[in-house]
Amino acid sequence: MIRSMTGYGTAETGLSDGRVLRVEVRTVNHRHLSVSARLPRGWEHLEAATVSAVRERLARGRVSLTVSCETADREDPGVPELDMERVRRHVEALRRAGEELAVRGPLDLGALAALPGVWQSGKSRDNPPDEDGLRVCLTTALDEVVAMREGEGMRLEEALRTALAVIVAQLEAVETRAPARLVRERDRLRERIAALAGAVEVDEERLSREIAYLAEKWDISEEIVRLRSHIAFFLEHLADAGALPAPVGKRLGFVVQEMNREANTLGSKANDAGISAAAVAIKEELERIREQLENVE
Repeated sequence: MIRSMTGYGTAETGLSDGRVLRVEVRTVNHRHLSVSARLPRGWEHLEAATVSAVRERLARGRVSLTVSCETADREDPGVPELDMERVRRHVEALRRAGEELAVRGPLDLGALAALPGVWQSGKSRDNPPDEDGLRVCLTTALDEVVAMREGEGMRLEEALRTALAVIVAQLEAVETRAPARLVRERDRLRERIAALAGAVEVDEERLSREIAYLAEKWDISEEIVRLRSHIAFFLEHLADAGALPAPVGKRLGFVVQEMNREANTLGSKANDAGISAAAVAIKEELERIREQLENVE
């Protein structure tokens, strides 16, 4: 079963110290796997392990992961307090700058309160990381993401199979119409030669050689065989997607490019309105498949 690259998952758990840990994961389509993780202040050393856990579960897509850890009482964020150590460092730095640059002036409370990073909330004063809680929440959130991607993948697979069935039907129509082209061209040549030659007898051998040349020029059997082979390959990988070691999205995209090339050749060799229309219909379905594959992992 194929998987989509669109997914969402979230998990939340209460910690022993009364805080609430929440993990949210969002994924969208991307050519490769790109993971962006945002963790609370003081949890930065867990980012590498967190990203590694995501890479073990997902192969492609742009992943946005957010981790938050808050007090259970979300209505009361706590009274902010001054980080006195940080304030002292700011004041000392300003005094040294004033002495060096010969700039005088008082430091009032308003100036101190406006210094960057001097305020801290009740939440941020004590927020030690909880590795076990993060691991559990992340696993649960990723389970939801994978389930959503698999569910969307089932719908994508159904759409892909429907489009391939239309292509197969068009190929069958082409195979049915192809032989009649040569018969019509042979009769057309015979009539034109007869009209131009009058009573002169038509050289059947020469006419046969001309028909043989056109048959070779218009031959589309190879294109049909290759298209059928690509379709069989596509369906085989759809069925075995879950068992394959690597994601199939890129590989199927390459197959669609090859199918489109054969469809273009089919249309250029058509010399028949019905076959030309079938080639256009095949390319339209291939474009639908290509668009769907942009979101296949």
